[in-house]
Amino acid sequence: MTDELRRGRASLAFSFLVQGVTFALLVTRIPAIQDQYGISDGLLPVFLAAVPILAGAGSVGTEWLVKRVPPSRVLRWSQPVVLLALLGVGAGDALWQAGLALGVFGLSVGALDASMNMLGVSLQRAYGRSIMLGFHAAYSLGGIAGASIAWAGAHWDLSLFVSYLPVAVVLLPAALVGSRWYVDSGAGAGVDSGADAAGEAKGGPVVFKLLLPLCLVMTFAYIGDSTVSNWSAKYLQDVLGSSEEVSTVPYNVYMVMTLLGRGLGDLGVRRFGAVAVVRVGSVVAAIGFAVVATAPGAWTGILGFTVLGLGLCVIVPQTFAAAGRLFPGASDAAVARLNVFNYVGFLIGSPLVGALGDAWNYRGAMLVPMVLVLVTLLYARSFAPGADRYGDGHERARTADVGRGSNGL
Repeated sequence: MTDELRRGRASLAFSFLVQGVTFALLVTRIPAIQDQYGISDGLLPVFLAAVPILAGAGSVGTEWLVKRVPPSRVLRWSQPVVLLALLGVGAGDALWQAGLALGVFGLSVGALDASMNMLGVSLQRAYGRSIMLGFHAAYSLGGIAGASIAWAGAHWDLSLFVSYLPVAVVLLPAALVGSRWYVDSGAGAGVDSGADAAGEAKGGPVVFKLLLPLCLVMTFAYIGDSTVSNWSAKYLQDVLGSSEEVSTVPYNVYMVMTLLGRGLGDLGVRRFGAVAVVRVGSVVAAIGFAVVATAPGAWTGILGFTVLGLGLCVIVPQTFAAAGRLFPGASDAAVARLNVFNYVGFLIGSPLVGALGDAWNYRGAMLVPMVLVLVTLLYARSFAPGADRYGDGHERARTADVGRGSNGL
């Protein structure tokens, strides 16, 4: 393994970590953002929905952009914009300022998510073995760190700007320095890929019919994830009768288990294959939802969310990796289109569970993401490796050649 690849892997993992910190700082301080700008309860869902919608647009735009510039360049400049947009959210006081900052955040985070995963897929191909889960483990670690920083800000009653400023000051220059070692794959990155104006790359265009199973799996996974992030605290407090303090525990243990599951997941893929890991993850996640739905008390509910995190965490990274294997000559386009369904799941999940909870009950509502996660089993064969045979116990003997990442800022 070349030093260039090792540096590329480390710098990309740091980028995932920074994004985990940034996103956690936004979503965990939504009540404070609402208070700072005087956003009404009726208007808040509009602001929250706008972010993933614009992120989807940013992801679609990235597919077009990487035909002209390498994904590394998109990532290099989108990450600082995301951090500055977060700082902008904390700095304003007028409603239009909140809308502008969140709009910039949404567009740039779509480009960031897409380009990060493009580089992850191409690096995994270069390594010849599963490393994608490790990048998402770094994201989970960043999420835990960001949530901890947010807790400290709330505990000490710091303004959003004061909470966000040190993070931006430290992470923005660090991310820019780290971006010097990003590595683009010569087979699938931007201008080096030979993609033509119609969006076709070496190896053929992305056929949506073939990508659709992975798009559905991505949607189902994010419906499950958004259920935990948006409803776990309310479920524990309102349905299982926990205290407000205990109600904050499920999301924390969920994030810790995603870190653990993703940290070990690559070893599982190398030993047993992606299909087996996705199947086991889906079943474990469904068991977690079932425990949550039938829990007699708060601590059993917390156990359910713990199990849920361990199972659900492996699905998304493997979905990106599977898209790269399915379209080896057009992996950037495949990842960009697949990434849109990240936001589709996020948009559907929270309102779906809330509507079912109000119309029926929240225990029953938890069964819906359980069933959707189980549907993933029907599409598990879509995760089977193709001719490259990497990631299923048949690792390639040699590393693929990759083009140098552009190091100029």
